[in-house]
Amino acid sequence: MTSLKLNIIDRYIIKKFLGTFFFALCMIMLIAVVFDFSEKIDNFMGNEAPWRAVIFDYYGNFIPYFATLFAPLFVFISVIFFTAKMAANSEIIAILSGGMSFRRMMWPYFLSSAVICGLVFYLMNFVIPEANLERMNFEDKYYKPRTRQTSIANLHRQIYPNVYLYMESYNPQSARGRNLTIEKFDNNGKLLSKLSAPTVAWDSVSGKWMALNYIRRDILETKEIFSKGSRLDTSLNIRPDDFSRGIEFVSTMSYRELNDYIDLLTLQGSDELVAFEVEKNSRIASPFSVFI
Repeated sequence: MTSLKLNIIDRYIIKKFLGTFFFALCMIMLIAVVFDFSEKIDNFMGNEAPWRAVIFDYYGNFIPYFATLFAPLFVFISVIFFTAKMAANSEIIAILSGGMSFRRMMWPYFLSSAVICGLVFYLMNFVIPEANLERMNFEDKYYKPRTRQTSIANLHRQIYPNVYLYMESYNPQSARGRNLTIEKFDNNGKLLSKLSAPTVAWDSVSGKWMALNYIRRDILETKEIFSKGSRLDTSLNIRPDDFSRGIEFVSTMSYRELNDYIDLLTLQGSDELVAFEVEKNSRIASPFSVFI
Protein backbone atom coordinates (compact mmCIF):
# COMPACT_ATOMS: atom_id res chain seq x y z
CA MET A 1 0.00 0.00 0.00
CA THR A 2 1.34 3.41 -1.01
CA SER A 3 2.17 5.64 1.95
CA LEU A 4 0.56 9.09 1.96
CA LYS A 5 3.02 10.40 4.51
CA LEU A 6 4.67 13.57 3.27
CA ASN A 7 8.22 13.15 2.07
CA ILE A 8 10.79 15.56 0.68
CA ILE A 9 9.36 15.31 -2.85
CA ASP A 10 5.85 16.11 -1.60
CA ARG A 11 7.11 19.15 0.25
CA TYR A 12 9.03 20.25 -2.83
CA ILE A 13 5.93 20.03 -5.05
CA ILE A 14 3.73 21.79 -2.47
CA LYS A 15 6.29 24.59 -2.19
CA LYS A 16 6.40 24.93 -5.99
CA PHE A 17 2.60 24.83 -6.27
CA LEU A 18 1.78 27.38 -3.58
CA GLY A 19 4.75 29.60 -4.39
CA THR A 20 3.84 29.83 -8.08
CA PHE A 21 0.17 30.36 -7.28
CA PHE A 22 0.66 33.22 -4.84
CA PHE A 23 3.33 34.85 -7.02
CA ALA A 24 1.07 34.78 -10.10
CA LEU A 25 -1.89 36.05 -8.08
CA CYS A 26 0.16 38.91 -6.64
CA MET A 27 1.32 39.92 -10.13
CA ILE A 28 -2.20 40.03 -11.58
CA MET A 29 -3.47 41.93 -8.53
CA LEU A 30 -0.71 44.48 -8.99
CA ILE A 31 -1.71 44.95 -12.62
CA ALA A 32 -5.41 45.17 -11.68
CA VAL A 33 -4.73 47.82 -9.03
CA VAL A 34 -2.67 49.92 -11.46
CA PHE A 35 -5.37 49.86 -14.15
CA ASP A 36 -8.18 50.46 -11.67
CA PHE A 37 -6.34 53.36 -10.04
CA SER A 38 -5.56 55.00 -13.38
CA GLU A 39 -9.25 54.79 -14.29
CA LYS A 40 -10.60 56.19 -11.01
CA ILE A 41 -7.94 58.67 -9.91
CA ASP A 42 -9.89 61.63 -11.34
CA ASN A 43 -12.95 60.67 -9.28
CA PHE A 44 -10.85 60.17 -6.15
CA MET A 45 -9.22 63.58 -6.50
CA GLY A 46 -12.44 65.31 -7.56
CA ASN A 47 -14.26 64.00 -4.49
CA GLU A 48 -11.25 64.67 -2.23
CA ALA A 49 -10.88 61.07 -1.13
CA PRO A 50 -8.26 60.72 1.66
CA TRP A 51 -5.30 58.63 0.53
CA ARG A 52 -5.55 56.55 3.68
CA ALA A 53 -9.14 55.65 2.75
CA VAL A 54 -8.11 54.91 -0.84
CA ILE A 55 -5.39 52.52 0.29
CA PHE A 56 -7.06 50.78 3.22
CA ASP A 57 -10.83 51.17 2.75
CA TYR A 58 -10.86 50.66 -1.01
CA TYR A 59 -7.81 48.76 -2.25
CA GLY A 60 -7.43 46.93 1.04
CA ASN A 61 -10.82 45.36 0.25
CA PHE A 62 -10.53 45.44 -3.55
CA ILE A 63 -7.53 43.07 -3.59
CA PRO A 64 -9.04 40.22 -1.47
CA TYR A 65 -12.28 40.32 -3.48
CA PHE A 66 -10.63 39.92 -6.87
CA ALA A 67 -7.98 37.56 -5.53
CA THR A 68 -10.64 35.05 -4.47
CA LEU A 69 -12.52 35.65 -7.72
CA PHE A 70 -9.49 34.75 -9.84
CA ALA A 71 -8.08 32.04 -7.55
CA PRO A 72 -9.45 28.98 -9.44
CA LEU A 73 -8.13 30.32 -12.75
CA PHE A 74 -4.67 30.96 -11.36
CA VAL A 75 -4.52 27.53 -9.77
CA PHE A 76 -4.94 26.15 -13.28
CA ILE A 77 -2.28 28.48 -14.71
CA SER A 78 0.14 27.81 -11.85
CA VAL A 79 -0.12 24.03 -12.13
CA ILE A 80 0.55 24.11 -15.87
CA PHE A 81 3.47 26.51 -15.45
CA PHE A 82 5.43 24.83 -12.67
CA THR A 83 4.64 21.27 -13.83
CA ALA A 84 5.85 22.10 -17.34
CA LYS A 85 8.99 23.60 -15.84
CA MET A 86 9.57 20.44 -13.78
CA ALA A 87 9.13 18.33 -16.90
CA ALA A 88 11.55 20.53 -18.85
CA ASN A 89 14.14 20.04 -16.10
CA SER A 90 13.56 16.25 -16.19
CA GLU A 91 12.42 16.37 -12.55
CA ILE A 92 9.28 14.33 -13.23
CA ILE A 93 11.33 11.61 -14.91
CA ALA A 94 13.59 11.48 -11.87
CA ILE A 95 10.59 11.26 -9.51
CA LEU A 96 9.03 8.40 -11.48
CA SER A 97 12.37 6.63 -11.74
CA GLY A 98 12.60 6.76 -7.96
CA GLY A 99 9.54 4.51 -7.71
CA MET A 100 6.76 7.07 -7.22
CA SER A 101 3.68 6.48 -9.38
CA PHE A 102 1.73 9.17 -11.21
CA ARG A 103 -1.20 8.61 -8.86
CA ARG A 104 1.00 9.04 -5.79
CA MET A 105 2.56 12.15 -7.31
CA MET A 106 -0.90 13.74 -7.42
CA TRP A 107 -1.12 13.64 -3.61
CA PRO A 108 0.81 16.92 -2.98
CA TYR A 109 -1.22 18.55 -5.75
CA PHE A 110 -4.45 17.68 -3.96
CA LEU A 111 -3.07 18.81 -0.61
CA SER A 112 -2.09 22.18 -2.07
CA SER A 113 -5.49 22.51 -3.74
CA ALA A 114 -7.19 21.69 -0.43
CA VAL A 115 -5.29 24.49 1.29
CA ILE A 116 -6.33 27.00 -1.39
CA CYS A 117 -9.90 25.66 -1.45
CA GLY A 118 -10.29 26.07 2.31
CA LEU A 119 -8.78 29.55 2.23
CA VAL A 120 -11.00 30.70 -0.64
CA PHE A 121 -14.13 29.24 0.98
CA TYR A 122 -13.42 31.01 4.26
CA LEU A 123 -12.66 34.32 2.57
CA MET A 124 -15.69 34.22 0.25
CA ASN A 125 -18.18 33.44 3.00
CA PHE A 126 -16.85 35.21 6.08
CA VAL A 127 -14.30 37.89 5.14
CA ILE A 128 -15.11 39.18 1.65
CA PRO A 129 -18.75 40.15 2.46
CA GLU A 130 -17.64 42.64 5.10
CA ALA A 131 -14.84 43.83 2.82
CA ASN A 132 -17.34 44.36 0.00
CA LEU A 133 -19.51 46.48 2.27
CA GLU A 134 -16.60 48.77 3.10
CA ARG A 135 -15.54 48.93 -0.55
CA MET A 136 -19.06 49.79 -1.75
CA ASN A 137 -19.45 52.46 0.93
CA PHE A 138 -16.21 54.01 -0.28
CA GLU A 139 -17.36 53.88 -3.92
CA ASP A 140 -20.69 55.48 -3.03
CA LYS A 141 -18.90 58.32 -1.28
CA TYR A 142 -15.84 59.00 -3.41
CA TYR A 143 -16.24 57.29 -6.79
CA LYS A 144 -19.85 57.25 -7.91
CA PRO A 145 -22.88 58.74 -6.17
CA ARG A 146 -25.45 56.43 -4.69
CA THR A 147 -28.24 55.79 -7.14
CA ARG A 148 -31.29 57.80 -6.14
CA GLN A 149 -34.01 55.51 -4.92
CA THR A 150 -37.21 55.79 -6.90
CA SER A 151 -40.73 54.73 -6.08
CA ILE A 152 -41.55 51.05 -6.44
CA ALA A 153 -44.94 50.03 -7.81
CA ASN A 154 -47.14 46.98 -7.29
CA LEU A 155 -45.37 45.14 -4.49
CA HIS A 156 -46.53 41.60 -3.81
CA ARG A 157 -45.01 39.63 -0.93
CA GLN A 158 -45.83 36.58 1.18
CA ILE A 159 -44.80 37.73 4.64
CA TYR A 160 -45.93 34.69 6.64
CA PRO A 161 -47.43 31.31 5.71
CA ASN A 162 -50.83 32.06 4.13
CA VAL A 163 -50.39 35.82 4.74
CA TYR A 164 -49.94 38.07 1.70
CA LEU A 165 -49.08 41.75 1.36
CA TYR A 166 -49.87 44.09 -1.52
CA MET A 167 -48.77 47.71 -1.82
CA GLU A 168 -49.68 49.87 -4.80
CA SER A 169 -46.52 51.97 -4.49
CA TYR A 170 -43.66 52.56 -2.07
CA ASN A 171 -41.36 55.59 -1.77
CA PRO A 172 -37.96 54.72 -0.23
CA GLN A 173 -37.18 58.40 0.37
CA SER A 174 -40.07 58.89 2.78
CA ALA A 175 -40.46 55.20 3.78
CA ARG A 176 -44.17 55.44 3.04
CA GLY A 177 -46.45 53.33 0.88
CA ARG A 178 -49.87 53.74 -0.66
CA ASN A 179 -52.90 51.45 -0.65
CA LEU A 180 -51.71 48.65 1.61
CA THR A 181 -53.60 45.36 1.69
CA ILE A 182 -52.78 42.40 3.93
CA GLU A 183 -54.82 39.22 3.49
CA LYS A 184 -54.71 36.09 5.64
CA PHE A 185 -56.02 32.73 4.43
CA ASP A 186 -56.45 29.31 5.99
CA ASN A 187 -54.86 26.15 4.58
CA ASN A 188 -57.86 25.65 2.29
CA GLY A 189 -57.51 29.10 0.72
CA LYS A 190 -60.43 30.65 2.58
CA LEU A 191 -60.06 34.32 3.49
CA LEU A 192 -59.82 34.82 7.27
CA SER A 193 -58.99 38.52 7.56
CA LYS A 194 -58.18 41.55 5.45
CA LEU A 195 -56.46 44.78 6.45
CA SER A 196 -56.60 47.81 4.15
CA ALA A 197 -55.01 51.23 4.58
CA PRO A 198 -54.53 54.11 2.12
CA THR A 199 -51.16 54.90 3.71
CA VAL A 200 -48.51 52.86 5.50
CA ALA A 201 -45.40 54.42 7.08
CA TRP A 202 -42.27 53.09 8.75
CA ASP A 203 -41.77 54.12 12.37
CA SER A 204 -38.01 54.10 12.93
CA VAL A 205 -38.45 54.47 16.70
CA SER A 206 -40.58 51.37 17.25
CA GLY A 207 -39.21 49.54 14.21
CA LYS A 208 -42.73 48.78 12.99
CA TRP A 209 -44.99 49.69 10.08
CA MET A 210 -47.97 51.93 10.88
CA ALA A 211 -51.18 51.46 8.93
CA LEU A 212 -52.89 54.87 8.85
CA ASN A 213 -56.70 55.22 8.58
CA TYR A 214 -57.02 51.48 8.36
CA ILE A 215 -60.04 49.25 7.89
CA ARG A 216 -59.92 45.67 9.13
CA ARG A 217 -62.26 42.84 8.28
CA ASP A 218 -62.22 39.58 10.26
CA ILE A 219 -64.27 36.67 8.91
CA LEU A 220 -65.48 34.24 11.56
CA GLU A 221 -67.58 31.11 11.13
CA THR A 222 -70.91 32.81 11.82
CA LYS A 223 -70.22 36.51 11.30
CA GLU A 224 -67.87 39.20 10.07
CA ILE A 225 -66.29 41.89 12.24
CA PHE A 226 -65.36 45.29 10.82
CA SER A 227 -63.06 47.68 12.65
CA LYS A 228 -61.26 50.87 11.72
CA GLY A 229 -58.95 53.41 13.28
CA SER A 230 -56.45 56.17 12.61
CA ARG A 231 -53.36 54.09 13.33
CA LEU A 232 -52.43 50.43 13.74
CA ASP A 233 -48.93 49.19 14.54
CA THR A 234 -48.20 46.05 12.53
CA SER A 235 -45.59 43.34 13.11
CA LEU A 236 -44.56 42.75 9.50
CA ASN A 237 -41.25 40.91 9.09
CA ILE A 238 -40.14 43.37 6.38
CA ARG A 239 -37.92 46.41 6.73
CA PRO A 240 -37.64 49.40 4.35
CA ASP A 241 -34.28 48.15 3.07
CA ASP A 242 -35.95 44.98 1.81
CA PHE A 243 -37.86 47.07 -0.72
CA SER A 244 -35.08 49.39 -1.86
CA ARG A 245 -31.75 47.57 -1.58
CA GLY A 246 -29.95 46.75 -4.80
CA ILE A 247 -29.18 43.22 -5.89
CA GLU A 248 -25.45 43.92 -5.33
CA PHE A 249 -26.27 43.83 -1.61
CA VAL A 250 -26.01 40.04 -1.79
CA SER A 251 -22.22 40.23 -1.99
CA THR A 252 -22.08 41.94 1.43
CA MET A 253 -23.83 39.12 3.31
CA SER A 254 -21.99 36.44 5.26
CA TYR A 255 -22.87 32.79 4.71
CA ARG A 256 -25.23 32.68 7.69
CA GLU A 257 -26.87 36.00 6.79
CA LEU A 258 -27.33 34.79 3.22
CA ASN A 259 -29.04 31.58 4.36
CA ASP A 260 -31.34 33.49 6.71
CA TYR A 261 -32.23 35.97 3.98
CA ILE A 262 -32.93 33.18 1.49
CA ASP A 263 -35.34 31.63 4.00
CA LEU A 264 -37.07 34.99 4.35
CA LEU A 265 -37.32 35.50 0.57
CA THR A 266 -38.67 31.97 0.19
CA LEU A 267 -41.39 32.77 2.70
CA GLN A 268 -42.14 36.07 0.96
CA GLY A 269 -42.19 34.55 -2.53
CA SER A 270 -39.81 37.25 -3.75
CA ASP A 271 -38.59 37.41 -7.36
CA GLU A 272 -35.07 38.09 -6.03
CA LEU A 273 -34.79 34.59 -4.58
CA VAL A 274 -33.03 33.12 -7.63
CA ALA A 275 -30.21 35.69 -7.55
CA PHE A 276 -29.51 34.99 -3.88
CA GLU A 277 -29.56 31.21 -4.39
CA VAL A 278 -27.12 31.57 -7.29
CA GLU A 279 -24.79 33.57 -5.03
CA LYS A 280 -25.00 30.94 -2.30
CA ASN A 281 -24.25 28.08 -4.69
CA SER A 282 -21.40 29.95 -6.37
CA ARG A 283 -19.76 30.55 -2.98
CA ILE A 284 -19.70 26.79 -2.48
CA ALA A 285 -18.87 25.72 -6.03
CA SER A 286 -16.16 28.28 -6.75
CA PRO A 287 -13.72 27.12 -4.03
CA PHE A 288 -14.17 23.47 -5.00
CA SER A 289 -13.48 24.31 -8.65
CA VAL A 290 -9.86 24.61 -7.51
CA PHE A 291 -9.68 20.80 -7.58
CA ILE A 292 -10.94 20.66 -11.14
